Amino acid sequence: MTRRAFHHEPEAVRQNDLIAATLDSIAELGLAGATVREVANRAGVTPGLIRRYFDNKERLVAAAYRTFISDLTAAAEAGCGEGSANSKLAGLIRASVTAPVADGRALSIWAAFIGTVNSDPVMAEAHREGYQAFRDLIERLAGEVMAERGVTASQQEIRSKAIVLNALLDGLWIEISMGGDDFSRVDVVRIALDSVATLLGIDPAEFRE
Repeated sequence: MTRRAFHHEPEAVRQNDLIAATLDSIAELGLAGATVREVANRAGVTPGLIRRYFDNKERLVAAAYRTFISDLTAAAEAGCGEGSANSKLAGLIRASVTAPVADGRALSIWAAFIGTVNSDPVMAEAHREGYQAFRDLIERLAGEVMAERGVTASQQEIRSKAIVLNALLDGLWIEISMGGDDFSRVDVVRIALDSVATLLGIDPAEFRE
């Protein structure tokens, strides 16, 4: 394998390339198979170079998890687009239940990571950060939608709805990413939009517009 000229690249690019190779390894081989040597082979570098940026595999995996969650959130947020608060939230919902956010590869990576959250404090912190960022986004958009429609609600009420809304999206994301005949025969986007509208007390037909 021809090794990449990492010494000619900025440090941030080098680290991103190593994280990408880590995520590819985890998607195909799981955490156990994503060894430092395997990641090095995929990135076209020596294992020693990986250790230059990450002290050990645990730190590399934690960095990969943070990147993975951040990228999923960014991809979902990209669906917001411009326009009213209603259209932004609806766009976020659509993006959250369709590819590339909801797909088999993303689920495989997430499933590999999530098993470490309760046993690894570093992974637990990465998980909290990722969860909080996405929930904050949902909370902000839900609050804006309710304000746009003249609905009075306290911040605690909005936060409570955001927690439930996030759990709803998590469940749909897992089911859709797993695939299967059930989801090939139904309009998952409409199901998600109608469920969110009902939770926020909005006419589903108006929310989908």
